Amino acid sequence: MALATPNTNHQFEEKAASDIMQPVGLNIKFHAWMGLLTLVLMACLYAYYTQLRDGLSVTGLRDYVNWGMYIANFVFFVAASLIGMLISGVLGLLGFQWIKPIARIAEIIAVAFAAVAGLVIVSDMGRPDRLPFVFLYGRVQSPILWDVTVVTTYLVLSLMLYYVPLLPDLAIGKTRMNQSHGWLAKIYDILSLNWKHYPEQYNILHKAVRILLILIVPTAFAIHTVTSWLFAVNPRAGWDSTIFGPYFLTGAFVAGCAALIIAMYFFRSNYKLHRYITPEHFDKMGKLLVLTSIIYLYFNINEFLVPGYKLKEADAIHLHELFSGHYAPLFWGTQILGLILPLILLLFKPMRKPLPVLIISFFVLAGAWAKRYIIVVPTMEHPYLPKQYVPDEWMLYQPTLTETAITVGSIVLVLMIITILAKLFPVIPIWEIEEKPNQTSNQTNETS
Repeated sequence: MALATPNTNHQFEEKAASDIMQPVGLNIKFHAWMGLLTLVLMACLYAYYTQLRDGLSVTGLRDYVNWGMYIANFVFFVAASLIGMLISGVLGLLGFQWIKPIARIAEIIAVAFAAVAGLVIVSDMGRPDRLPFVFLYGRVQSPILWDVTVVTTYLVLSLMLYYVPLLPDLAIGKTRMNQSHGWLAKIYDILSLNWKHYPEQYNILHKAVRILLILIVPTAFAIHTVTSWLFAVNPRAGWDSTIFGPYFLTGAFVAGCAALIIAMYFFRSNYKLHRYITPEHFDKMGKLLVLTSIIYLYFNINEFLVPGYKLKEADAIHLHELFSGHYAPLFWGTQILGLILPLILLLFKPMRKPLPVLIISFFVLAGAWAKRYIIVVPTMEHPYLPKQYVPDEWMLYQPTLTETAITVGSIVLVLMIITILAKLFPVIPIWEIEEKPNQTSNQTNETS
């Protein structure tokens, strides 16, 4: 009879709960970081106030280029949010156990980016007071109505996928709060919904999570497919493509993987979670980034090879602008530094260790944002109708300081949401980390 096993398992549970709950709570570093973000956000909100007061004339948007940095940022945010579905939905439903310590981090990223994506669209509107008209008078034929609907649905499902698996940890955490965090213990008590760790509760929890995972997979596919249709239903050169749906999806997985790797490294280092987020997790995420990048590279080749082969007049102008014209430095920098070079480096195992893969992920994420900018802006600078009798500044798009500040403000909001969720609640699911030792213990006892 293996009498020592239950005691060892209990020690593991105590150690895991203590380690994961230790960073929870508001400390001086949190206040300093949030204070800095708040100051930056206030400056960005003033920029938005200026835009609201004076109109979109304070931006670089004009009659020809009426989609610019804002829409590129929106597409990027939607893309990054899909990491929650990829990790929890696809890999979770396939039964990969290694994702357990990082699944909640992926959901935090999904919630933050999806929540702010809607606000980014509002920043692109000259009359945000007319936003309710989209719901009141929206036409079913319009991809814009589909986009608003599916983004909202994805946000709700992501919130539920974050909150429902959090219930057991809330019950664990409320008993570990000291007197200085009494208010947080009350929040945990309310949000835990009287969770008592009964087997029946866990059965319901597993079924509920599985249903949510099944629902979020088609929703996530729809969210970026519909976003791609906002471009693809237009006959403009550079957008008139039938592959934009899968092309946007694979690009989203690349951006999401890079964002998750960066978050993993931060939480592992700053929250002292080396025992739970291991080099093996970075290695596997690096391999996942390689896989998604290969597929994304395939779609990138298709995006330019087919129109380049046919070389219609409008396509020729567009491709020339990208390959050797005004946008060539940004285009080639994005393709080489943001996709091809990271893909090659990550094929080697030393490059998939925590620090190297972190640096590579920064380049991939920056390239992902720049790629959305390249998709949006150059196409709009070359309409079919000739540009006549308009000022020179109307012909080319140049983001203004106000526009840039508002874009930075949306990124700050994402960081604030991630920071708040990560400091109020454990970033690693305690009860799921303990499941494996519990199963091992049960198997050992049965064998004994």
